[in-house]
Amino acid sequence: MQVQEGAVAPVMEQPVVDTGAMTEAAPGDALLPVHLPNVGSEVAADCTDVARSDEVRGLLAAIRRLESIVEEETVALATGKKIDFDDFSARKSRSMLEFVRLMRARMHLGGEAEITEEIQRLRQKLERNRSILEMHYDAVREVATIIVRAVREAESDGTYSGRAVQDGK
Repeated sequence: MQVQEGAVAPVMEQPVVDTGAMTEAAPGDALLPVHLPNVGSEVAADCTDVARSDEVRGLLAAIRRLESIVEEETVALATGKKIDFDDFSARKSRSMLEFVRLMRARMHLGGEAEITEEIQRLRQKLERNRSILEMHYDAVREVATIIVRAVREAESDGTYSGRAVQDGK
């Protein structure tokens, strides 16, 4: 391979050094290079941390809103207060939808200890809410059965019942 005259050898870029940032050295002393941190990468890391903490705060807020609604309903059921089941159902559904959407969008946050603890606490509150709702549902079903039986007996003249045949013997 021949090199032509006037050919330019590739030059590697050298960092530009700001000599104004160096301190004055005494005559005969050599100045050593100083390693300055790359401020741009720290800013990027800080922005990433801020964005991540915003995501964590948003997800925690959604979990706590859902937890609050569930707890409010559970307390109302446990204390016998009159409640609007449609309202609670709608509020829980909206809050649960928000939570699920945030979790799907931020699956990488699932390993955060604080989020895991909040989800565990929410799970416990949901289980307690479910058991109290089930107890109320069973009570409503039992009362409805009693009412249906009473209505049937009140409407019936006893013609077709076994009791009327037994009474006539």
